[in-house]
Amino acid sequence: MTLQSTRHLDLYLSIREVNREHPDYPVSSLCRILSVNRGAYYKWKNHRNSENDKLNERIAEKVSAIHDKHPDMGYRRIRDTLAHDHDINVNDKRVLRICRKKKIQSCIKHKYNCCTKPASDPAYIAENVLNREFQSNKLNEKWCTDVTEFKYGTGDDEKKGKIYLSAILDLCDAMPVSFSIGDHNDNPLVMESFNKALETRPGATPIFHSDRGYQYTSKEFRQKILDAGMTQSMSRVAHCPDNGPMEGFWGIMKREMYYGKKFKTKEELVQAIKDYIDYYINRRVQRKLGVLTPMEFHRKMLEMAA
Repeated sequence: MTLQSTRHLDLYLSIREVNREHPDYPVSSLCRILSVNRGAYYKWKNHRNSENDKLNERIAEKVSAIHDKHPDMGYRRIRDTLAHDHDINVNDKRVLRICRKKKIQSCIKHKYNCCTKPASDPAYIAENVLNREFQSNKLNEKWCTDVTEFKYGTGDDEKKGKIYLSAILDLCDAMPVSFSIGDHNDNPLVMESFNKALETRPGATPIFHSDRGYQYTSKEFRQKILDAGMTQSMSRVAHCPDNGPMEGFWGIMKREMYYGKKFKTKEELVQAIKDYIDYYINRRVQRKLGVLTPMEFHRKMLEMAA
C-alpha cells in the first residue's frame, strides 16, 4: 500500500473484494452505491509503487517505530532521528506529510513555571556576566545551573514525596556536565553537583551562571567559585530568560519523561531521571549540534581542539 491519498481506502478494498467474489457484478454499480469515483478506484487499483513510493513506505515504517518509542517527538526531531540513526535524509516537509497521514503528533507541551524565588538575605550577588549570550564555541567556556522539583506517589495508599535535581549544563555541547538528586533543595545538593562537575572536567574555569537562589548566593558557594577560578554570573530578579538554556533543558526533560506519567515510588522516579539523562547525552540528537548527540558533539570538539 502506498502513502498516496487513501481517504477511500476501505471502500476501494471492499469494491475489489466484492468484484473478485462476483466478477459479473459491475464495478461501476459498486462505485455508485459507495459514492466512489470509478476512475479514482481504477487509478488506485492499477497503481504500481514507484521508487519514491517505496521510500515513503520505508520512511513511514521508521516514523511509526520512532513514534512508538518516543511519542514526545515532533516531526522535526523525527526527521533528525531518521538521518542520524537510519541514514534517511529527507526534508522536514516530507516527514510532516507522512506524520499527518499516519496521524502522528507529539504530546502537548506543558507550561513550565521556571522562576525561582531569590534569597531573602543573600551573602553575595554577582552581576549578569553571561548577559544572555548563550552561544559558545568552546568547551567549558560557559556553564549554567539550576535546581528543579519532581513529585512521586499517585494514590492515597502510596507514600507521596518530592525529590530535587541539580544539574550543570555546558552551553557548548549542551551536555549536562554533572547532576545530583536529593530529598531537599539545599546547599549539599548544589555542592554535590558542583563537586562532580570539577571531577568530570578538572581545571575548567567557565563563566558559571545561575539564578539568585540562596544556595548560589551563600558565602560557601562563593568560595567554591573563587577556589575553582571561575567567574560567577547571576540572573536578574524575575528575569527567567536570563537562564534560558537551563530552563529550556528542564522543559524538554519534563515534557519527555515526566509530564503525563505516574511514578509510584521515589526509586522509580530516580531511575527514570538517570535513564533520561543518559538518553539525552548519548542518544538524543539535536539540530543545533549538527544532528549529533551531545556526547558526539563533545568528542568532535575535543578532536578539533587536539
